[in-house]
Amino acid sequence: MLYLSYFILAFAGLQFLVALINFLFRPRLKAEKPEQDVLVSILIPARNEENNIAQLLNDLLRQNYKNYEILVYDDLSSDNTAQIVGQYSQIDKRIQLISGRELPAGWLGKNHACHVLSSLSKGSYLLFLDADVRVDTFLLSKLVHFTRKKALKLVSVFPVQEMRSKGEWMSVPLMNYILLSLLALPLVRLSRFSSISAANGQCMFFEAQTYQRLKPHEIVKNNKVEDIQIARLYKKRRLKIACLASVRDISCRMYSGLDEAVQGFSKNILAFFGNSFVLALLFWIINSFGWLPLLWQSLYWALAWFLLQFVIHLLVALTSHQKPGFYFWFALPRQFIFIKIIIQAVIKRIRKETTWKGRTIS
Repeated sequence: MLYLSYFILAFAGLQFLVALINFLFRPRLKAEKPEQDVLVSILIPARNEENNIAQLLNDLLRQNYKNYEILVYDDLSSDNTAQIVGQYSQIDKRIQLISGRELPAGWLGKNHACHVLSSLSKGSYLLFLDADVRVDTFLLSKLVHFTRKKALKLVSVFPVQEMRSKGEWMSVPLMNYILLSLLALPLVRLSRFSSISAANGQCMFFEAQTYQRLKPHEIVKNNKVEDIQIARLYKKRRLKIACLASVRDISCRMYSGLDEAVQGFSKNILAFFGNSFVLALLFWIINSFGWLPLLWQSLYWALAWFLLQFVIHLLVALTSHQKPGFYFWFALPRQFIFIKIIIQAVIKRIRKETTWKGRTIS
């Protein structure tokens, strides 16, 4: 029991150190205006996004960086996505609507859409965006400046998450908690180890020449966590990448309620733990009940663990630009939602079938 207590306290201490590094070195993209000498291709896969696509296109049309093209791949939407994009293409010729086709065997929908978009792009940089994100006026210029300054081949950004319901507050912060307490993001850029990789498919900014040579979306064409796999692929090829968390220049309301969040996160939560159910379960147990063995040893040990957990969660909330009051108010129910998501992920793995946006993902 004593050694178990040591391990639990050491793990909490490690989480604190990682969270502190991410807080102290959180990115601040500078608004320096670069020379607009390179074309940026903004590539947007869209499937049934009539409620989001117009807002994103409006944001992009307000960019202070003007040398860009926008390609939207309508992935056989059953709503008015194509019609909305078509209307915008009449307003601004930089916007193009790409009509989707039936999914080829062996491909997942988003990976195929990204691959097709990249094959039609002309830019020196490729910015892949999910249709449900919102972007600030300076996002393009900041990404170009940051990528050039750091000589990067890939920059991925985790948007600031917008939450408008109790269910979202009970679920969405889990992503940032896992990421920011387990991985020191500066090491993604500074370390050569491919295991120290992270990326978010909601916003991925590629240097085009390297992308077109590797064709990463084709390499990971049937992978449900293509963003992380692409990051690892780049690191294995000794290509410099960076991953930034909760940059204010991009935001997203990822899910509109608890049920949708549980279904969404269960698709990829195990990827944070090397696709290991055991590691995910151990992480949940230690972070939910780690105080019990410590209390057996000493009340002060248990209190030290609670203090560490409080500071870790506070650092994660501040780094993620989440209101600490709301964050802590839903902290306890969030732990129950966490195990629910893990169980749902295991069920999907056993059944070898996931459904998302009306399409079955095997």
